[in-house]
Amino acid sequence: MTERIPRDLIAHQAIVHAEAALPFAHTVDRTFELPTGLYAATAALFLGFVALMALGFGNPHMIVPLGIIVIFLAMFFAVPAQWVRMNPVTSQRATSWARFQREGVMTPFGRATAGQATAQVLILPAVVFGWGIAVVTIAALVR
Repeated sequence: MTERIPRDLIAHQAIVHAEAALPFAHTVDRTFELPTGLYAATAALFLGFVALMALGFGNPHMIVPLGIIVIFLAMFFAVPAQWVRMNPVTSQRATSWARFQREGVMTPFGRATAGQATAQVLILPAVVFGWGIAVVTIAALVR
């Protein structure tokens, strides 16, 4: 099963290489290979949904819950934006729109073109915003 080996026996048998003791230098990419415009469009669609609900169902009692939702959405988008800038400092920046159009983005299932990646990123926020339009429209017609 298992056998307890004393530390001094391990130290006597071990071969330590000088290269192994050096710190590991690596680059960290926290940009997700997506342009800032795509990130901003996602935030705008989610915040637009909240604004649509606030305008469609305007009620003074909803100020605090909607304010909390806006704060959470702002944090949801501000934390990853700060994550790109945290230590260790890297030269990585958000992908430019031209580079995104040219190279696309690598996914676990292979390379996706810019159009495919844009559709994948914006489909949920667009559906949520469209659902908000439908709900507000139905509520306005029923009243």
